[in-house]
Amino acid sequence: MSSATALPDRLLIAVGGNAIHPAGIKGTSKEQVDLAAETGRILLPILQLNNQLVITHGNGPGVGKLLMRNALAIHRVVPMSLDICVADTQGATAYLLGQAFENALRATGSRRHVVGLVTQVEVDPRDPAFDNPTKPIGYFFTREEADGLAAEMGWTMKEDAGRGFRPVVASPAPRHICDISLVDELMKAGTVVIAGGGGGIPVVRDKQGLRHGIEAVIDKDLTSALMANVLGIEVIMILTAVSNVAINFGTPDERALGEICASDIRGHLGDGQFPAGSMGPKVEAALKFIEGGGKRCIIAHLNEAMPALQGEAGTHILPDN
Repeated sequence: MSSATALPDRLLIAVGGNAIHPAGIKGTSKEQVDLAAETGRILLPILQLNNQLVITHGNGPGVGKLLMRNALAIHRVVPMSLDICVADTQGATAYLLGQAFENALRATGSRRHVVGLVTQVEVDPRDPAFDNPTKPIGYFFTREEADGLAAEMGWTMKEDAGRGFRPVVASPAPRHICDISLVDELMKAGTVVIAGGGGGIPVVRDKQGLRHGIEAVIDKDLTSALMANVLGIEVIMILTAVSNVAINFGTPDERALGEICASDIRGHLGDGQFPAGSMGPKVEAALKFIEGGGKRCIIAHLNEAMPALQGEAGTHILPDN
């Protein structure tokens, strides 16, 4: 457990896709509205602080559903490209969260505004990730189901942390967050900004400097780390469906990590403790953030957001002394 810390004046919170769209739900509109409202209730103590706040969110479950709809309707409706699927889920999730956050604030008498920004993020079209898809999205399937979908749909399927098989897509590194200055200005005005959802809509620039979408899903935690570094935010919080980063996860020797320095957790990462399809990208993003000048990255359960921010829960990754 990490020691209590002063609450930061500027903060980025990254809410995981699986935290706001947990396994086992059908994904109906009512379920999504109810889950957004619960997220608003949980984050309300942080939303009420006199801080500058930006919130990012995942979209893996949602993008996976759109891909499935594309596949099921392929003979009737022209499928959407993956960048448009990201834009679609980014807008829908920002709408649900933004409405839920404002409703939670209004119930307390707060007039604080919340805005969702459709955010494009530039990537390198030569990124090696395009030759090696690793980003899991959407539903979990058995091995037999995965083999059938790979043959029928041409999807690349990989096992995700022992929980089943999921489609995987290219996940290039974010290079530039478009209109980041607008995020900064809105934060300074006291507005809660929802931006970079799903890692941002992946785009590339051509020789004339014009942007075009590209088929990929950027890791939202890497985008969050880059966004925080560019904005000069020193504390970020990655909220997920587990309370801590753990080593020997799922074994009798499992051990939760409390406060840990960057070099120590990098060693655990190098030892293969954090799979690429689950905790690995979060730890890598935390290290990127610390390398870029960040002072504290907290990885914690969504339900423990405020205690984690106060240093009473979660895993806290700090620069080496």
